[in-house]
Amino acid sequence: MSIDWSPLLNELALYRRADLPIPLWWRDDDAVENTPALERLAGLARETHMPVHIAVIPSLLTASLPTAMADHPALIPVIHGWKHVSHAPQGAKNSEFGHARPEATKELGLSLRQMQLHFGPRLIPLFVPPWNRIAPNFLPLLTDLSYAGVSTYGPRNVACGVQGLPQINTHIDPIFWRGHRGLVDPDEIIANLVTTLRDRREGRTDVTEPLGLLTHHLVHTEAVWDFSRDVMQVMLEGGARPADLRAILLSRPSL
Repeated sequence: MSIDWSPLLNELALYRRADLPIPLWWRDDDAVENTPALERLAGLARETHMPVHIAVIPSLLTASLPTAMADHPALIPVIHGWKHVSHAPQGAKNSEFGHARPEATKELGLSLRQMQLHFGPRLIPLFVPPWNRIAPNFLPLLTDLSYAGVSTYGPRNVACGVQGLPQINTHIDPIFWRGHRGLVDPDEIIANLVTTLRDRREGRTDVTEPLGLLTHHLVHTEAVWDFSRDVMQVMLEGGARPADLRAILLSRPSL
């Protein structure tokens, strides 16, 4: 597939001219076990020199996953809800932590302990709510339970929200979820990415937020694999640099 990267290359040139950094990160959701797709993702991380933050579903993870990830330092575990089950009322959009319910606090605590047990110090306690939705009333609980941050989708409104909980979102999703579930039209992805970068450069959104690619290795088509590799390479060659989420989230002073 021939892709016209020129609009993105032009925007990246404007960033370099303005001496603006582009911290870049990669999040991949829904891991529960070692699979050939996970091994392929690890290979892509090595090829692009980009760490991938693996959002693991704590209650479903099997022993094969931490064992496999231990062999791949570029795969960094983060926390993806508890069971990835929607508790949304009828007619509402899917969410596991989008509405108040008695079991939620216990599940958030179990998620963190389960991940600490299996991954130890490799874990970054970044909470990734399934479907990228979380109700504001859960944010103080994340802070109380010693989560280091939260990650959803789209430009953040503030760097730190309730009780100073940092938010580091994703902004690029190459999968056409509401259609064929293959690759979104690359011209559309690039146009949206350029708009995201322009808004940051011109001060409409937070230019300091790490720019995030969101993938789902278990459902990738060949076109999605190829685009994920290529967009990372184009960004890095254009001046973006890998963001160190561990340093950003875990070196903050206690509140």
